[in-house]
Amino acid sequence: MRVRKLLVLLLGLVLLLAACSGGSGNPSSGTQETVESETNSGTENETSKEPGETENSGGEEEEVYRTPDMDFDLGGKTIKVVSWWDMTNQERNPDEIAKKKNLDALMEKHNFKIEYIAIDFGEYQEKVTASLLAGEPIGDIVRLGKNYTIPALVKQDLLWPIDEYTKNVRAFDQLASNQIFTYEGRGYGFSETRGNTVQGIFYNRTLMNQLGLKPLQDYVNEDQWNWDTFIQVAKDSNKDTNNDGKLDTWGLANSSLIEHALYSNNTGLTKENKQTLEDPATLEALNFVSRLATEKIARPTEGGDWREPSQFFRQGNTLMYAGALYELGGIKTDMPDFDIGFVPFPKGPNATTYHTLEGAYQALAIPKSVENPEQLLYIWEKINDIDSIYEYPDQADYETVFSTEDDLNNARLAAPNLIVLEHGSFPKLPYWEFVGELNEGISVSTVVEKYKSTFQAAIDEVYGK
Repeated sequence: MRVRKLLVLLLGLVLLLAACSGGSGNPSSGTQETVESETNSGTENETSKEPGETENSGGEEEEVYRTPDMDFDLGGKTIKVVSWWDMTNQERNPDEIAKKKNLDALMEKHNFKIEYIAIDFGEYQEKVTASLLAGEPIGDIVRLGKNYTIPALVKQDLLWPIDEYTKNVRAFDQLASNQIFTYEGRGYGFSETRGNTVQGIFYNRTLMNQLGLKPLQDYVNEDQWNWDTFIQVAKDSNKDTNNDGKLDTWGLANSSLIEHALYSNNTGLTKENKQTLEDPATLEALNFVSRLATEKIARPTEGGDWREPSQFFRQGNTLMYAGALYELGGIKTDMPDFDIGFVPFPKGPNATTYHTLEGAYQALAIPKSVENPEQLLYIWEKINDIDSIYEYPDQADYETVFSTEDDLNNARLAAPNLIVLEHGSFPKLPYWEFVGELNEGISVSTVVEKYKSTFQAAIDEVYGK
């Protein structure tokens, strides 16, 4: 990859020298600048391409759209960027240092300052939505959760559509602006990357070897990591190793996997303004969940809360735990004597590739009461449009947290194929009651028939049908 960049630079030098010796005139300056570079955005395997994207992804050479240079003076304005964490650039690696350098130059050129404001997650939604409804937003750029933004806040005309300003694939995740954070054909949210949304299966390689199981990585390598092999591995790990008549090792820590079942089968419970409980792919996911319950695959609950599966896994006697990448650092800290691996969540029958989930997807947005959103998006683009030293998105983070090249590559298999489940957008949708009955072993047909109309009614309330 670095060799290819060097060749591109050398070619550019040759062309420059040729132009100086015999060329005539300057190249025309159109309204759209394109350059040969490496994208740092990642591409969604199963979605349509956006302006500037080509068949290449994950570090291949491609044309990149760049917004033409803009000349404006913000008069010393302080741009407030609000999130539930401090988004200040930490300058931990060369890419972050390059972005900070871009920001400093932009602040000088366009006469502005920037302030990053962090608000506690527990009170964030209430504060930010109240400020938007009052027409007095707490920031010029605010982080919002999709579940309470699309369609609710957008329908009230509280946010600027921004998709026309986010075409640079090096600076913006095209999936965010053009598909996930959209309503009626327009995009209202933007983001740089989605590498931290990786979810899948953490597994205890030490325990796997002790039990004499086939390495989970072999299933991935053989393209046999699917729901059936997953269940078989879990069953084979449920063992009474000391012959006292009780299980003392288990295969699966999670007793409920409804969302993992949905995203790994490329489906959901709702899609825009419709419930999809009777969709064939959704029914497959629901039947998978039902099978886990009726065959008692997972380690039985001991009455704990939502943290119980993670706590089970940390005890070192449970092989697999379905979780998110942000948990891995803590798991490794708590399990220093165990070798922890990672594989994608196994593919369902409706999926041709591994997927990942973001159940509470969030992105940045610009309130409608903020003037000149195109200037803010221009600044954001120019901050993040860098010539990355890395081969692929989030390489620095992956190389820090993963133990093996296989684990890292497994994350890269899933990361581009993000599924955002939409059922959280409907406050009156009886999600937990629905899941509870599935986990109790009530038949899928019975549960679907009972809930499909109430699901649709909850959706209609939000969409105004």
